Amino acid sequence: MSRILYDLTGAHDLRFSPNCWRSRLALAHKELEVECEPCRFTEKDKIAFSGGKTVPVLRDGDTVINDSWDIACYLEETYPGNPSLFGGPVGKGMANHLNWWANAVLHPAIVQTVLIDIYDSLTPEDQAYFRESREKRFGKPLEDVAGDQEARLATTRQTLAPTNLTLERQKWICGDAPAYGDYLIFSALQWARAVSPVTIVETGTAIYNWNERMLDLFEGLGRMIEPKAA
Repeated sequence: MSRILYDLTGAHDLRFSPNCWRSRLALAHKELEVECEPCRFTEKDKIAFSGGKTVPVLRDGDTVINDSWDIACYLEETYPGNPSLFGGPVGKGMANHLNWWANAVLHPAIVQTVLIDIYDSLTPEDQAYFRESREKRFGKPLEDVAGDQEARLATTRQTLAPTNLTLERQKWICGDAPAYGDYLIFSALQWARAVSPVTIVETGTAIYNWNERMLDLFEGLGRMIEPKAA
């Protein structure tokens, strides 16, 4: 297959990266076949050809694209006859805002909630890399960054409160049908679902029901990841 997505993996081939999930869902939405190549934190040699050090990386024939947002924009522009990820320029602008909000607000909240669970989901080689790189980034031990998980969870749920209110009024974040804005939020929840037994969204809420619908999209693509057992 000429289309390959390099996808972050943990121990036991666990595909947990929110950014990689964004690209997997974008490709599924565009109805494009892809081969997913696993790539651990310490296997940066696999993506050296891209000129970058992080995944996702998409190789589409002779074209190589880094970064999940750039991949989504590339797919939208290159395959205009396939279902649209954005629904037009206005939708693309709103998705760009939501992309940065997820990166700057939602992901930091979730990562602090499940940080130790992420560490526990890696191979020993990747655990050493993850601890060293993240402790350098945060300036403190992982355990100190994680702190009180219940308190972190409460903060994450509060961060998602506007999303829940939106979904009380419409079926999908993007309105009448799912699109890239939905994938941005779902991918963050899929990250937590893959690595942690902590329940980010509470049963019976609008966002919980939406997340269940998201898991069923594309012949149950999201359900390839089993929820982490307690």
